[in-house]
Amino acid sequence: MPSRWEQVVVDAQDPARLGRWWAEALGYVIVDESADEVEIRRTPDELPGLLFGVNNDVKRGKNRLHIDLRPDDQQAEVERLVGMGARHVDIGQTDDVPWIVLADPEGNEFCVLSAR
Repeated sequence: MPSRWEQVVVDAQDPARLGRWWAEALGYVIVDESADEVEIRRTPDELPGLLFGVNNDVKRGKNRLHIDLRPDDQQAEVERLVGMGARHVDIGQTDDVPWIVLADPEGNEFCVLSAR
């Protein structure tokens, strides 16, 4: 029997702050929180989740794994996320790609894709 995808673990200097940021960004709920980690999911019983765990190392370079978001309105979503504290980043993408690269408050890159 194959494995089941449980969660993606994200290192964070401040797991509570970053977990809450992503919960708001995605419309997720916090399902577990302790001093060292926060887990969020779409609904309490729906997997996979995102688990934010404490790691005080400074992020260096581009993420090797990132999240892609696909909103109905790319520009409106980018504006909303930037208003929440995301920032535009250049990872070498060209101007003619159908996605916009942002970074969350701790610098983790993610893409906001155009509508299908």
